[in-house]
Amino acid sequence: MLEHYFIRPQTVDRIRNAWLGELIEQYVTWLHENNYAARNIHSRVPLLMKFGEFAQSRGASSWDQLPDYIDSFVANWVQKHSQWCRNAADRRCVENAARNPVSQLIRLILPGHTLHTRQTMPDPFTVSVPGFFSYLRQERGLQETTIGHYRHFLRLFEHYLERIELAELHALSIPVVSGFITECSRHLGKEGLRYTVGVLRVFCGYLYRERLITEKLARGIEAPQRYRLASVPRSISWAEVRCLLASVDRRSAVGKRDYALLLLLVTYGLRSKEVAALTLDSIDWKRKRLLVPERKAGHTTAYPLSPVVGEAMIDYIKNGRPASQGRALFFRAMAPYRPLAWFAISQRVTHHLRHAGIHVHRAGAHTLRHTCVQRLVDAEFPLKTIGDYVGHRSPEATEVYTKVAIETLREVALGDGESVL
Repeated sequence: MLEHYFIRPQTVDRIRNAWLGELIEQYVTWLHENNYAARNIHSRVPLLMKFGEFAQSRGASSWDQLPDYIDSFVANWVQKHSQWCRNAADRRCVENAARNPVSQLIRLILPGHTLHTRQTMPDPFTVSVPGFFSYLRQERGLQETTIGHYRHFLRLFEHYLERIELAELHALSIPVVSGFITECSRHLGKEGLRYTVGVLRVFCGYLYRERLITEKLARGIEAPQRYRLASVPRSISWAEVRCLLASVDRRSAVGKRDYALLLLLVTYGLRSKEVAALTLDSIDWKRKRLLVPERKAGHTTAYPLSPVVGEAMIDYIKNGRPASQGRALFFRAMAPYRPLAWFAISQRVTHHLRHAGIHVHRAGAHTLRHTCVQRLVDAEFPLKTIGDYVGHRSPEATEVYTKVAIETLREVALGDGESVL
């Protein structure tokens, strides 16, 4: 595989004769199989040879010892190659350029080895309430992502108790908990506060069950009031949709992919997770249908394939999608090529909205979903039809779009309000 990237036989011989020559050749094969660009291979191989020379000159005698020399090699590399750096961000770029290939090589040759990473913080209340997180996993059956949310809010609560110098949990009271919720309200919205209250209720309920407190505090912890139809969905106008689509540069593979993503989201009102779940098998070209799996209600929905959407997907599949044995429809644009994650889809929407100069509060993939629903409501489609089209589980989820007469309000703003009234 080295001959594929290095023309001169002397260069290939020099790589193979190096102490890490065998490992580097395996690494180059892996990079090739994962569709890394040739320029990446040309830049990484010399660096890895330098790393091998560095480790060997400082006493390394076996590959198992290589991880011990990563930090010192990176520090030495930064010292020699950071003269151009103007700030800390530039120095981090130089550091990452040295550390990432070496770490990647180590992970490939020593799969059981754990590299030094950011120190993991212990769970909050580990000493005073040692069994709480086991309780969440084993008795409540929560997923790790949900437990991570508990960990986050309880760590904030633990820090709050330290600041007010409440050292013993048996002294916990409703005023103390309310003070923490009030503090959180300064930087959290209503949904964030409701989640915080839910975490505190579960935590205090566990404390009472384990007799670490004597009062049933969970009953007295009140969540902020939430009124149905209290907020307006964050949609954009159809003129802004046209502006958004026109702003995408479709000459690149990324542009072709993102253009298809945006069309899917705004045409069918899909969620980002539903788009991420699409595969090549989701498109029935013969019947001109789009099959959307993993809807929230747990079923697959078939849509007529719009000609505009179909053309955009054909352009991406033929001219932008990387060659892969995987069946996922959308992939990352950089090696290693992996299916595009749902949160990355939302990030791409946010990027293009900002690039087009469209300002939306909490912009993301749901902005286009809301826009699709709002357009159907404005066109006076029945709510049941709209709900089925976008996969709403209940009519209430669709009703929120009917509370504001968008077009009528625009007429009031532009002309004589009395004629509207």
